[in-house]
Amino acid sequence: MPDPAAARDAAEEASALSHPAVAPDATAAYGEHPDQVVDFYAPRDGRDPVPLVVVLHGGAWRAPYDRQHITPFADFLARRGFAVANVEYRRGGSLPQQRDDEDATGPVAGRWPETFDDVAAALDALPELARTALPQADPRRIVLTGHSAGGHLALWAAARHVLPVGSPWRLAAAPLLRGVVALAPIADLGRAAELSVCGGAVHQLLGGKDRFEDRAAHADPAALLPTGIATAVVQGREDTVVPQAVAEAYVDAAAKAGETVGFTLLEDVGHFPLIDPAADACAVVAEEIAQLAW
Repeated sequence: MPDPAAARDAAEEASALSHPAVAPDATAAYGEHPDQVVDFYAPRDGRDPVPLVVVLHGGAWRAPYDRQHITPFADFLARRGFAVANVEYRRGGSLPQQRDDEDATGPVAGRWPETFDDVAAALDALPELARTALPQADPRRIVLTGHSAGGHLALWAAARHVLPVGSPWRLAAAPLLRGVVALAPIADLGRAAELSVCGGAVHQLLGGKDRFEDRAAHADPAALLPTGIATAVVQGREDTVVPQAVAEAYVDAAAKAGETVGFTLLEDVGHFPLIDPAADACAVVAEEIAQLAW
């Protein structure tokens, strides 16, 4: 008998990925590796200056999934009057990894420490890159957003000032952000690992189960609270890729740390409509971003 949830997921994914990639207005490098680049999209309404929305794409931190699939979403935000930076970063390899994770499937998820090196370096370089590549962008009004694994990275990037002392990615002070809007994020790595989200991707990202506890202290947004930065999570109730239990665990962890995280749970919505310009959920996301940015 057909699985209705699987059918919904397949249809929503097909819709989100059916849009042709949208070429950027400018591209700038923040490092020497081919993946260390940022694509910039100018606001389509001609306003100047405008908030800068930094987009971190998902795809379980795996190499086959790059920034191209989220370019229609970046263009959607540009058409809503934002300046947009679509960040690429190093992800996992293309071959299954030789690890002890019995639940790990598919290509390798993430690189340690390169995935985190890149996100930190990109965010540090963005204000200066934007001044040259996208002068309409106001670097004093930056909102981070990310989908799925990119949602994890957005939450992590906003929490670098509370990383353990000695972490190579730690900032001395909170980053200058208006806030974070995380979309179906892999926000609590422990809960995601329990649910084997994305086929064991969390354990792969951190280098295996035996390294989870040690490295999660440097990588898990749920362990890096409170941040003092305005944060909102948008989640589809019908999401079976990153279930709402993962987002709820993060929101609960924030509350225990004395911080309130906005939580918007969308009915009859799965994983992909949040970045699908043809879906009503995408307009909800744009509004959440606007509330922080303007």
